[in-house]
Order: sequence, then structure tokens, then C-alpha cells
Amino acid sequence: MRKFPVRNVALASLVTVSLLATGCSADTGASSPAAAGAEASRPLATATPEASPSRQLAVAGVPEGEPTAVARVGKDGQAKKSPLKVASYDRGSRRAVISGAGKAPSASPAPGKSTPGKSGPGKSVPAGESAPAVGDIIASGPAPGAPDGLLAKVTEVAGQSEKGTEVRTAPTTLGALLGDDKADGAVPVDPATVDVEPLVKGVKVSWAKAGDITAGPQGANVPLGSLRIDVGGSVPLPVSEDAPVQGAASVAGYVQLAPKVEFSYDGSSVLSPDSAFLGLTGDWASQWELKGKAVAGGEPVRIPFAKLHADPVIQVGPVPVVVNLDLTAYVQVAADGSVTVEVKQDLKGDFRVGGSYSKAGGWKPVSTADMTGTPVRAKVTAAGKVKAALGVEAGIGLYGAVGVTADLAPYVRGEASATATPTSVAGAWKLHGGVDLSGWLQLQLSIFGTPVFQHRIPLGSLNREWLLAQGEGAVA
Repeated sequence: MRKFPVRNVALASLVTVSLLATGCSADTGASSPAAAGAEASRPLATATPEASPSRQLAVAGVPEGEPTAVARVGKDGQAKKSPLKVASYDRGSRRAVISGAGKAPSASPAPGKSTPGKSGPGKSVPAGESAPAVGDIIASGPAPGAPDGLLAKVTEVAGQSEKGTEVRTAPTTLGALLGDDKADGAVPVDPATVDVEPLVKGVKVSWAKAGDITAGPQGANVPLGSLRIDVGGSVPLPVSEDAPVQGAASVAGYVQLAPKVEFSYDGSSVLSPDSAFLGLTGDWASQWELKGKAVAGGEPVRIPFAKLHADPVIQVGPVPVVVNLDLTAYVQVAADGSVTVEVKQDLKGDFRVGGSYSKAGGWKPVSTADMTGTPVRAKVTAAGKVKAALGVEAGIGLYGAVGVTADLAPYVRGEASATATPTSVAGAWKLHGGVDLSGWLQLQLSIFGTPVFQHRIPLGSLNREWLLAQGEGAVA
């Protein structure tokens, strides 16, 4: 399955399915809740309240073209920048090769363990920089073998090779690295870094960022920081005996997003953070048209039309935090009866989804959406009901472990009733706009160093609806 960078498909024929993070390349600790919980104690033996006062860390994006370096805990127990690099990582064995360091401290290998590679001087040590040692906690941006970044603790220095120092690692948490520091901020996702996979014909993608603007279809202007996905032509409903909805109905239009990653952390408590937040926020705009006839149904039909993926790196003070973002754009139609619909709607607003932690209340979901819609054209005929959505599934996680999933589904809902008389069939119809927001928190949010929970926490179902149009008259 091939992925297309946004920049290469901006004029070609898009946002990610489900948000399930399987095969994570980073040491997240999701497979070991007990280990993750143990990390909440922050094993920083060298840190003392006097030696490591709490710092307020800036949250920012990594400048374009700047490599994401390794961060490690210093002797004072605080995270610091490091010129060391993760040269390679093997997820199966959890072995990493760290380059940019000199010869590892002389120590006998663990009993029964051999020292791989050729011993030698390795890379030279940068001024003031020591080689990796047992107990080091490292965080790295994407690296060979770890496309989702790496967050790990060094458990053994296995030896030297020409490529650097080979170490064995174990899962760890951000709490163990950030200690009692604090951080709070939101970072825009660069639309030019998003990989796009069209799932149907006619999908077009355009985007804009400062200094590099790509116009949308038919000369439409795309606001800075926004990613726009157009469904050219239409996405027809499937027609088969097994399809719960079928007919000549089709959907065409666009979705425009300006997503931001929101991150906060307050580690001033001793055993676990005072608070934490991971979420996705942004502006939303869409214009789409549903027209045609949808016949009887039951269960809705969902048709994904594009998948997107990005791994933005946000810099939390000296620590590179890799955020994994998956989006799937879809259309969904459900009908009851035989309804003919013709509606074109403009929709604008914003949204915020995520997980919020407090020491007193634990993890709680956050889900808000403030959107309004205006019908450009509206008509419903025949008797029955129909509901159609042009939505996005989103998943956001850290270092390859999904933490929050959300399904944001702006929709149009129409209904028509008919009353037969000896001479005519008359009826009334109404058309509503609305938005559904649902999702859940995942166990892997324990990567913050907070106590784990043993089940998914639903975001709760958020629904807002407003009247778009209504009418009366003869029913076809």
C-alpha cells in the first residue's frame, strides 16, 4: 500500500483509518502496565529538590531541516540536549546503537552475554558528553528502525562497534525524563509533512504554509496552515443486495483542517504528575453536496475516501516528543424509507479532543466542537429519513502508542412525511445540520508516567444539531 506525500499529490487524484497503533516501533511500555506504572516513581537517583528545581519548558515545533537529537537525563536529574544519535534500533530485541559517543565505560558484560560487534574506539565523544550508561533515559525523534521515535531506558551497555555504542533498553515514561518540570503549549501540524493515501478516484489534496502556498482546486485559496481534501466528482453509494443503503445518492465536496497538537505536563508531584494533557485541536471548514435517492436501510454505510499520516516532532524544552497522527476522511449515509435529497451545505467551526489527567481525578476525556452550518441549497422529497455525514476519524499518540481516538462527523439529517388525499399527496420536510463527536482514551496514555487504567475510557457522545431548512408541498 503506497503512501503519497502531500506535496506530490497536490494536483493529483485522502485521512487515516482507525487510529489503531499496532506494531509500534518505540518502547512505550504499553505491553507492560506494571512496568509503566513503576516508571511513575521517576528513578532519578541523582536528582534532589535542591539540584533540580522545577522548570517551565517551552513547547514548540522543530525547525524545518533541523535533525531531532537525543535528549537524556543529566547528572542533576534534569533532561538536557545531547549530540548523541540513535543510529539504529531493533524493536524485537530492544537493542539500540547510539552514535556520537566514545567508548562505553569499561564494564564486564552480563553473565552469559557476549559483546557484539568489533571493539574499537567508536565515535569521538563531543566535548562534555559521555557515552551511554546503564540507567540513562533517552528520547529521540524518528530513527532507523524506530519511525515513530524512541523513548527508552538503557538497561545494559552491550559493547562497541564501528557504528557506535550498542545498548539494551526497556520501556520508560515521559515522567521519568521530564521529572518535576512543567510544559504547556500547542504546535501546528505542518501540512506539507503529511503522507496521503487516496482510497477512491478523484481525491485531490492542497495545502498552504508560510512561504509555500499551494492553491486549491479551481483556484480556491487555502488558509495558511490548512490541509484541504477534495472529493472530485462524487462518491456513490454501493449498490448490492447486501448493502443496507443503496441508490443513486452521491456525495461531493471538501474538508479543510488546520490541526494542532496540544501538550501539557506538570511533574511537580513526587510519585506521579500533577496534571497532563494530550489532544488535537483545530479549525474545520467543509462544503459538501448530497443528492440523489437513498433507499431503505438500517445500518449506515461508511466509505473512507482518504487516509493521512504524520509524525510531527514537538520540542518540549530539550526533549523531542514524537506525536503520531492518523486521520481518515469518510462519507457515511443511512436511510430509512425511500428519500430523495438535494442539499449543499457550508460548515465552519473548531474542535478539541483529548485526554486530561489530574492527580485527584485521574484521566478524563475532553471533547468539544463548536460548528455552524448554512444550507446553500436544500430539498427533501418522498417519505422517510436520511442522515449523511462527511467526517474524519483521528488518532493521536506518542512514540507509536495510540492515546486518544476521535470520530468527528458533521452531518445533514433530513426527514419527510407524506399524507395521501383523493386528489394529491402532500407532506412536510425538515433538514437539520449537526455534528457528532465520539471516541475514547487508551491505556497507552500511561506513557506520561501516570497510573494506568485497565480499560478504554469513552470520550462520551457529543451531539449538536440545528435547523437548516424546512418546507411543505406536494411530495413526489
